[in-house]
Amino acid sequence: MRIRHPLRQVIPFAALLPMALTVIVGYLGTVLWSLRISLTNSRSFPSDTFVGMAQYTRLFENERWLLSLHNLALYGVLFIGACLVIGFLLAVFIDQNVTGEGVLRTIFLYPYAMSFVATGLVWQWMLTPGNGIEQAAHQFGFAGFSFDWIVDQDMVIYTVVIATVWQASGLVMAMMLAGLRGIDGEIWKAARLDGIPTWRVYLSIVLPMMWPTIATVLLLLSTAVVKLFDAVVAMTQGGPGTASEVPAKFIMDHLFGRANIALASAGAVVLLVPVLAMLAPYAYARSRKGRA
Repeated sequence: MRIRHPLRQVIPFAALLPMALTVIVGYLGTVLWSLRISLTNSRSFPSDTFVGMAQYTRLFENERWLLSLHNLALYGVLFIGACLVIGFLLAVFIDQNVTGEGVLRTIFLYPYAMSFVATGLVWQWMLTPGNGIEQAAHQFGFAGFSFDWIVDQDMVIYTVVIATVWQASGLVMAMMLAGLRGIDGEIWKAARLDGIPTWRVYLSIVLPMMWPTIATVLLLLSTAVVKLFDAVVAMTQGGPGTASEVPAKFIMDHLFGRANIALASAGAVVLLVPVLAMLAPYAYARSRKGRA
């Protein structure tokens, strides 16, 4: 009978220890620290003076914070919806075994390799009145063409949607394409024999079978929505005025610009709630699948 050396049982746990410490200290520790600070009257430096939920009350009485939540909700719906539709259509297009598939995949995925800051600066130039798109339209003979959404308080948030959808759709395409390539080819043959229209096959058979892929895409896009910051700063700095303000920028401004770490921590804790709300069903579904 072979006797297992005790060290062989310890080594896997020892290898996982650095990651476990990173999670406990770097993630859980900072979350708990932020929660504690949000319940104090800390300003530039942490304080131990407990003020209960006062910072949360101030937060939700702040018009700038409420505007940032409204912008984030509007941005999230448009961003996720557009990325899913465009990414899926691009994946369906490439899945038709088109010529130059590798080149097209690279072209569609390339924007995701760019940083949010670079993307924001490029789109800022393209959308600035008198430059980019407007100037190109004038040179093509459309002298009366005007596109000034980026300086319009009512439309500026849509310019952020355009820029970030352009950047993220390629990633969604790649994930959707992997999901499509996992569909059994016999299903398509059976559908053709039964005379089922192609759009009906996608709608009634393919998309339900791709639900795990779609759930993963939704999770990634949702977390990208919650942490939206770089693109807004690069494109609009939250303006004109505060028209394109988002929660992450509100938090950073109060943390570094206004020396109010308690209010910034309260905002960060509030932002954590939708992240947990998104992760909990996903983790629950995966745990049930693992037990099945």
